[in-house]
Amino acid sequence: MRRLLLLLVATVWLLTGTASAATPADPRITAAVATWATQPLYVDPDYSSVADRAETLQVISGAKVPVFVAVVPFGEWFPEQGDIPMLAGRLAAANGKPGLYVVMDGDRSYGAAHQLGVYAPSWTYAERDESLSKQLSEYLDGVRASKYSTPKPARTAPLPPEPERTYPKEKFTVGKAIGNGLGGLVLGLMGGGILGGIVLIVAALSRPRRREGRA
Repeated sequence: MRRLLLLLVATVWLLTGTASAATPADPRITAAVATWATQPLYVDPDYSSVADRAETLQVISGAKVPVFVAVVPFGEWFPEQGDIPMLAGRLAAANGKPGLYVVMDGDRSYGAAHQLGVYAPSWTYAERDESLSKQLSEYLDGVRASKYSTPKPARTAPLPPEPERTYPKEKFTVGKAIGNGLGGLVLGLMGGGILGGIVLIVAALSRPRRREGRA
């Protein structure tokens, strides 16, 4: 019995270990966390030519809360399926430090508070040719301390699907059918009568008057 139990545990460990090994780590998250060990700004190589690192680091250092920034590509083709707040949450969970995690792609900025009681904008859009440092500064301008926001982990799982709206079907009855039919008949008669009256008035006005002769 003991040998069977040990065999079962070993089999489960082997299966779970193989499954974990078959799922590669997201290179964006891995690279960002490795960089954050020394500085709070990670810039993907594809954005190195447009990133003003010194100015962006200066904006981060002037923030009132810990800020970690990742300038990376994101979209529906990545595992988060375009859910950028979830990507920010996964970055926060991988880094394991309280703070505001901001994800940027040069046009949009998304953020998620991790173990931090603050209000942060869901996202902001950049103006044309706006520098990353200016985009980040404008995003952080919307961050507010909030006594209503309790520190909690950032979201790392997809949001549940919204329930479909259902409308109660009106039960068919003979009485309702007759009532609707009579209502339509009355409206039709009223409309026909009004239209007929207008036609008669127009015809009367357009009829030429006869001239009376003198005796």
